[in-house]
Order: sequence, then structure tokens, then C-alpha cells
Amino acid sequence: MTRVNIALVVAVMATAFALVHTQYQSRRLYAAVDKARAQASELDIEWESLRAQRRTAAAPARVQQIARSELDMRSPNASTTIYLKPRESAGGSQ
Repeated sequence: MTRVNIALVVAVMATAFALVHTQYQSRRLYAAVDKARAQASELDIEWESLRAQRRTAAAPARVQQIARSELDMRSPNASTTIYLKPRESAGGSQ
């Protein structure tokens, strides 16, 4: 009878340790999932911010302002425009 009791106590202890270990792993994995979700949320926010910055940088008014100030470009006018005539082909046909 004593051997049966000892075997049962050992089985209960092993089961208790397995249960504690399983709960610990479950909590650890849940924390990892929660951390990954938070990181995904931060990345989504950063992605939206970058998209907004890209839209702002590509706005026509901004591109025109940069072309004028940094590249010293200006709109063409009739006095500075040179028109080219197309060359006539030698054989007349292509």
C-alpha cells in the first residue's frame, strides 16, 4: 500500500510541475504575442506617417517651389523658347 501511495504522490507532483510549467509557457507566449501586436501597431502608425510625408513631398506646389528655389528653374516664355523643325527624311518614306 505504501508503494502505491508513493507512486500516486510522485504522479501528482509530476502533474503539478507539468501544469506550472505549461502555465508559465502560456504566459510567456501571451506576453510575446502582446509585444508583437504592440510593435505591429507602432509600425502601422509609422507607415501611415511615411505615406503622409510622401504625399506632402510629391505635392505639385512643393515640387514647383523646390524647382524654383533650389534648382533655379523657371517657367518657359516665348522669348526664350526655341522651336525646332523636324528634319525631312532623305528618301521621303520610312
